[in-house]
Amino acid sequence: MNVPFADLHAQYLTIKHSVDAAIADVIRTSAFIRGPYVQKFEEEFAVAMQLKHCVSCANGTDSLFIAMHGLGVKPGDEVIAPAHSWISTSETITQAGGTVVFSDTDESTYTIDPVDIEAKITSRTVGIIPVHLYGQPANMGAIMAIARKHKLWVIEDCAQAHMAKWEGQQVGTFGDAASFSFYPGKNLGAMGDAGAVCTNNTSLAERMAMFARHGGLRKGDHQIEGINSRLDGLQAAVLSVKLPHLPEWTRLRQARAQRYSEELSSIGGVTIPHVANGRDHVWHLYVIQHEKRDDLARHLLHNGIQTAINYPVALPFLPAYSRFNHKNTDFKNAFHTQRTCLSLPIYPEMSNEQQDHVINCVAAFCREV
Repeated sequence: MNVPFADLHAQYLTIKHSVDAAIADVIRTSAFIRGPYVQKFEEEFAVAMQLKHCVSCANGTDSLFIAMHGLGVKPGDEVIAPAHSWISTSETITQAGGTVVFSDTDESTYTIDPVDIEAKITSRTVGIIPVHLYGQPANMGAIMAIARKHKLWVIEDCAQAHMAKWEGQQVGTFGDAASFSFYPGKNLGAMGDAGAVCTNNTSLAERMAMFARHGGLRKGDHQIEGINSRLDGLQAAVLSVKLPHLPEWTRLRQARAQRYSEELSSIGGVTIPHVANGRDHVWHLYVIQHEKRDDLARHLLHNGIQTAINYPVALPFLPAYSRFNHKNTDFKNAFHTQRTCLSLPIYPEMSNEQQDHVINCVAAFCREV
C-alpha cells in the first residue's frame, strides 16, 4: 500500500465542480490580478480569522516582510524568533533591515520558549515572532505578557495553524499582525503560492496594503516606494471555494491525530506529540520523535510510506546564519529535535487503511530495533 505524505489531488476531487467553476469564472472575466475575487476572499478570510483586515499578498514569506515593514523595522532593530522553524520566519527579519535573535523552543511542544525570549531581550529588541509550529499554538499568554512588559510588537506566524486556538481564542488575534501562508500543502492551500497578513489595526492594514501594491492603493497613485506582492484572482477564487470546508478538514485532521496518538503511545521508542493544556492543535503536521529517525524513515519509505523532516537543521545552525557562531548548546531543545523529529502522513482524505499501514509499519520497526 502506498501512503503519500499529503494527497492534494484527493482533496481536489472532493470539490472539483466548485473549483473548476470558480477558475472558469476568473478566466471568463479576466480578473487575474486583484479585482473582485481577491477582494471577496480578503473579506471572507478576515471574518473567518476573526480579524478586521486581511491584506492578501503573493506568498506567506512576503506577508512577514510586509508586516515588519508596516511596523517600521529599521537597521539595528532586533527581532526574536524561534530556533526551530522554516527560514521564512528569520530571513524576512534580515530583509526588513533588522537583526534576527534566535530563542530556543519548548522541548515538548516545539514552539518558542517564553523564558528564553525574555532572556534574549535587549535595548535594541523591537518585536517577537512566535510560530504556531506544526499547527499547535505557542504560549500566547506568556508571550503577550512579555511583549506588554517590554513594549514590543508581536507578529504571529500562523502559516501552519489556520483556526488553531489558545485558551479558546483563535491564533492571529493576539498580536499586532498575523502572517498566513496558503502554500498548496497548508491546511488551507491554494493551487500555487499565496499569502496574507491580517490585523485589527486599520492604519497598519493600510500601510501594509500600500507597500504590497507598489506603494499605492490606486493604480498610478504611488504614495511610497513599495513592492509587487499581489494575490492573483485564480488563487483567490480557489481559496474562497476551499475556505468553507476548512472547519471540517480541521476536524478530520484532529481525528487522524487522535488515532495516531492512541495507537502509537504504547510503542516503545516513539515519542508522540504533546499538546499543551488550553491549546487546540490543528495538525498541519503530525510529528513524532525517534532516536533512530533516519532508519525509521527509510523503513517506512521501503513500505510505500512518505514522510518528511520538518526541519532537518534548526535555523541557528544553517550556513545562512554562520555569522552568529552559534553552538549546539545555545539551543539544546531545537538541536535535539532536529535530530529526532519525523513527520508522518496526515491529511483529511486519509483512509483508515492507509493510517493502519503507517501505524503497523512504525510498530514493526520498533519491535526490530
